[in-house]
Amino acid sequence: MSTTTVKQVANEASNVADQAADSVNNAVRSTQGVANQAFDRISDKIESAREQAVPLINRLSSQAENAAHRGVEAVRDAGAQVREKALKASDTTVSYIKDEPVKAMLIAAATGAALMALIGLLSRSRNAD
Repeated sequence: MSTTTVKQVANEASNVADQAADSVNNAVRSTQGVANQAFDRISDKIESAREQAVPLINRLSSQAENAAHRGVEAVRDAGAQVREKALKASDTTVSYIKDEPVKAMLIAAATGAALMALIGLLSRSRNAD
């Protein structure tokens, strides 16, 4: 083979290698472009989901907070009602004792006797076991 032919073969091999490198570079760029587009679409979908989720989370949080406030208010109201009923019962009892002291003493004695009898029965049933 002559020197010119060797140079031509070398040039052709170099050209083929350059074309192959260009093809690989084009394929890499194309793949990067497709990957970037896919990542952009995923990023857009994530952002859209976040935009939809934030108002929902805020609304649920607000509803939970309102429900907690209503619960606290309901407990306060119930406590106030119990307090009022207890005071009314206390006032009624004191008034009854003032109006009917003998009956009140007899009722208290009968209640005490009944409780003592019940305690005695419970004590005997435990000792029997």
